[in-house]
Amino acid sequence: MANTGNWAIDPMHSEIQFKVKHLVISTVTGSFQKFDGKIVVNNEDFSDSQVSFSADIDSIVTNNKQRDEHLKSDDFFSAEKFPKLTFESTSFTKVDDENYRLTGNLTIRDVTKEVHLDVEYGGVAEDFYGNIKSGFTLSGKLSRKEFGLQWNGVTEAGKVVVGDTIKLIASVQFAKVKQEVEA
Repeated sequence: MANTGNWAIDPMHSEIQFKVKHLVISTVTGSFQKFDGKIVVNNEDFSDSQVSFSADIDSIVTNNKQRDEHLKSDDFFSAEKFPKLTFESTSFTKVDDENYRLTGNLTIRDVTKEVHLDVEYGGVAEDFYGNIKSGFTLSGKLSRKEFGLQWNGVTEAGKVVVGDTIKLIASVQFAKVKQEVEA
């Protein structure tokens, strides 16, 4: 199987999640329901690939409608002004047979920062329909405040309502784009 070429994210077999501390004692998990991504693969082992990704802010789900609306407000993501978060890779480095390091520019609101993500490679397989798929699990941490998500509350006891560190976890499957046959 030749891995080089263009690959598109398979949203039916992918999930993008984030986790943040609430009151410093528990964790709230959220996800993006609408997203898009691609990989341009230059080498059979996926090293030096170009990765791009975007997520619709309006698709945030945390299993609490009031919290979801607050996250979409100007206090956090400001979905009306900044409807997407985006990522463009600057490097995709192979660490060993199963692990990579992904570095790139993440834009949330109107702030772009370099982030580093750990990537676990799951392999390549062909599905029942002859489509070639590849799987990856990405993880990393970032400071929400560095991206302009500044809102915070403090309880009467002095506990911070929302933590600063956001854990990102993405389990994604990509499908190799079939080349159009010229007539």
